[in-house]
Amino acid sequence: MLSKKTRYALKALVVLGKNFGGAPMQISKIASEEHIPKKFLEQILLDMRNAGLLYSKKGSGGGYGLVKDPAEIYMVQVLRLTGGPVALLPCVSLNFYQKCDECTNEATCGVRDVFVEVRNATLKILSETSIADVINREEILIKNFEE
Repeated sequence: MLSKKTRYALKALVVLGKNFGGAPMQISKIASEEHIPKKFLEQILLDMRNAGLLYSKKGSGGGYGLVKDPAEIYMVQVLRLTGGPVALLPCVSLNFYQKCDECTNEATCGVRDVFVEVRNATLKILSETSIADVINREEILIKNFEE
């Protein structure tokens, strides 16, 4: 399950992606549009700025914007930046590996083997899906919903 931090980060990046190339967006505008607590969003945006995904501008007309095109920001980056592991079990995590207490032999554990496949499929999808892809999907869903 995605953390609130990850969900809010993705929502904010989608809003900023839709505004890519425009004026920086104020935190209060993003927070109100996406129903995200402002203080929590401030920390999320600061983390993403420190990771090089966003820039910030102070003063009048200030706010946040994407450093890169939304097509160059992948969901896996955001997930790892905000939520930690992609894997559902710690014993299959590439970056946050931990031995499972229940497992006596990882090499012969059928459950682990299944979750390695789940991790690999999830990683593939998240590594190939950009913020621009999410924006495009939303546009298609909205169009289909309105028909």
